[in-house]
Amino acid sequence: MQLGYHVPIFEIDGGTPAIAAELARVGEAAEASGATWLSFMDHFFQIEPTGLPAQANMLEGYTSLGFMAAHTSTLQLSLLVTGVTYRHPGLLAKTVTTLDVLSGGRTWLGIGAAWFEREHVGLGVPYPPVAERFERLEEALQICAQMWDPADNGPYRGKHYELAETLCSPQPISRPKVMIGGGGERKTLRLVAQYGDACNLFGTPDEIAHKLEVLRRHCDTVGRDFDDIRVTILDHDGPTPGSTDDYVRKMAAYAKVGVDTVIVMPPGGSPAAWIDGIAAVVPQLADLG
Repeated sequence: MQLGYHVPIFEIDGGTPAIAAELARVGEAAEASGATWLSFMDHFFQIEPTGLPAQANMLEGYTSLGFMAAHTSTLQLSLLVTGVTYRHPGLLAKTVTTLDVLSGGRTWLGIGAAWFEREHVGLGVPYPPVAERFERLEEALQICAQMWDPADNGPYRGKHYELAETLCSPQPISRPKVMIGGGGERKTLRLVAQYGDACNLFGTPDEIAHKLEVLRRHCDTVGRDFDDIRVTILDHDGPTPGSTDDYVRKMAAYAKVGVDTVIVMPPGGSPAAWIDGIAAVVPQLADLG
């Protein structure tokens, strides 16, 4: 099992002027720990699940990943996950391509249907009904795939988006893998089976096992090899610095049902020091297979 880091909190010791230097230290600590993944949220207001108010610090995701690309060399970089409503898919594909080129081929496209209505209303971003958001998500996945096909610069015509050209030059160094966030059994997991390279789930081991069985059935329906899909979970209760054995035992149950990667969230304050404190868990998780 691999370990990744997801950084949702930007309340940093030293205040706003200290954020950039601390994020650079986060990248250094994450790579030194042997982790494989680093992600940010795609939000413009802070979200309630962090325990912080909307007014708390929040950085724009792709700009932040560009900064991290310059301060890391091995970590896979992504948002967890891009809200499909925030960017036109053609521009999104170009943004992700740019990050991939500047990171040396380390970029993933994490994407989902978006959910934070307050943020949309507050910033004047249209917030269509959930069914339409999923339609837009599927079209965005199709558009990105076409943008990353150097043999197809032609038009795209969908229900919600029309592109006269899907020109994307330069092409990515490494075609970005696609992680689709969410565990909805009828829509989201079908999209994972059809378009995704990875899923991101949450729940107990039994709940994850159930979701993966649903995903397997979707894969059978579309003729996809289930084993080609990377299974990740976002764990809100990460390891305790200096004491990792209990956490490894907890994760063993997830590894048993097929989870490949667990993504944990450093707290605010000094997240780099927290990463240093739990680094011993990385080789222990790797031993789980």
